[in-house]
Amino acid sequence: MPTTIQVEIKRQASPDTAAVIEKFEIPYRPGMNITSVLGEIALNPVDIAGKATTPVTYDSNCLEEICGSCAMLINGKARMACSALVDKLQAERPGQPITLAPLSKFPVVRDLAVDRSVLFENLKTVKAWVPIDGTYDLGTGPKQFPQVQEQRYPLSNCISCCCCMEVCPQFNVSTNFVGAATIAQAKLFNMDPSGAVLKEDRLRALSGEGGIQECGFAQNCVVACPKELPLTEAISDMGRDVFIQQVKDMFTR
Repeated sequence: MPTTIQVEIKRQASPDTAAVIEKFEIPYRPGMNITSVLGEIALNPVDIAGKATTPVTYDSNCLEEICGSCAMLINGKARMACSALVDKLQAERPGQPITLAPLSKFPVVRDLAVDRSVLFENLKTVKAWVPIDGTYDLGTGPKQFPQVQEQRYPLSNCISCCCCMEVCPQFNVSTNFVGAATIAQAKLFNMDPSGAVLKEDRLRALSGEGGIQECGFAQNCVVACPKELPLTEAISDMGRDVFIQQVKDMFTR
């Protein structure tokens, strides 16, 4: 068993400064994940050469793959720091250091923390919510068939980590593609009995610039999704619905 872990981290003090690689060597403990590795560095922020540095900045909250905030590039792949186990990472690349870097398709805030607000702006664009206003009691909501609940539940597990957007070849500044997570959430709320009132608005939003037509169906999103959401199924279903809505609009507008 190893006695130490070597880690190489891409760091950037601010959005306007150049990125640098810092190397660390920390004590090994069985069962460590990347979050605990970063915690060890924070306890003693000294690089492998013995030079004092600063704790690494990264986003983290739940520590159990629920909040989605600790997504980063780990050994070059988009993963969650809380569920990325050191033993498995070292088995992937024996004898090599673990590499950490921020997600590459989002603006860097500092070190491993990035600005993922584009996802939430996209969710606003497709109105990914149930439109219920007022503080008064609206009574019980409409009932759902168990078959519909079973279809909706996997989509409701999205943790907004943006891994699907990071690995998508169509998600870039040229296409402004909204990404798989946004499309899946649009399907989730279109299937909701109360949320369906905005179904046509969502479909029209997905037919516009950066909409579903930008998807190349590479299916990288399904491989990267930590919650194993049926993303390509959602994209396929929404592509059909968007087309039907476009035909309807052609004859009614």
